[in-house]
Amino acid sequence: MPGKLSSRPVKVGDAVRRGQLLAQHDAAVSAALPLFNRPFGFVALLGFIALSGMIMRNSVILIDQIEQDRARGVPAWTAIVESAVRRFRPIVLTAAAAVLAMIPLSRSVFWGPMAVAIMGGLIVATALTLLALPALYAAWFRVRRENAAGG
Repeated sequence: MPGKLSSRPVKVGDAVRRGQLLAQHDAAVSAALPLFNRPFGFVALLGFIALSGMIMRNSVILIDQIEQDRARGVPAWTAIVESAVRRFRPIVLTAAAAVLAMIPLSRSVFWGPMAVAIMGGLIVATALTLLALPALYAAWFRVRRENAAGG
């Protein structure tokens, strides 16, 4: 079982799961910019790149927590659910802080598109990180609930 995130090699499955989430924030940015009547120019592209880093950080934190729980002997299904619940508050708070910090910047003519790209993408990506990433992890590794009663 892998230990710390820094000591294990990169797995293809990790890259695929993160890539799927990055593709979803693409749609969120594309929807947010026209919604607020902002152009997708160079500054919005900078926001898009910054957003990719934020999403990657949240994904790494959540996947690392799942891997640490599994390394301690927690059953896979329980590790996935408990890790998502345990990391919910830190991920939501950092995303909310970033979104709220972009509000004053969103009124700027120059920096506004970047702020809108980050805000729109981060809201959608945070929800996907907490809901879709654990589901993708379970699907990728074919994790099943061990004692599914009454189903």
